[in-house]
Amino acid sequence: MTPTPLTWIKSSYSGNDGPDCVEIAISQVSIHIRDSKNKHGAQLSFTGDAWSEFLEFTAGR
Repeated sequence: MTPTPLTWIKSSYSGNDGPDCVEIAISQVSIHIRDSKNKHGAQLSFTGDAWSEFLEFTAGR
């Protein structure tokens, strides 16, 4: 079975030319994060529960 390609979405907080450029992609089983300036570099992957916890934690900051 061929995996479905991820659809990456750039963060609204990322500027066009700034140093902070983050993209996320959501699959059926996980959320992926990468640096949009290095599309072939390392990626982080989280379960939906872990991503929800992260968002709740950062919302209070």
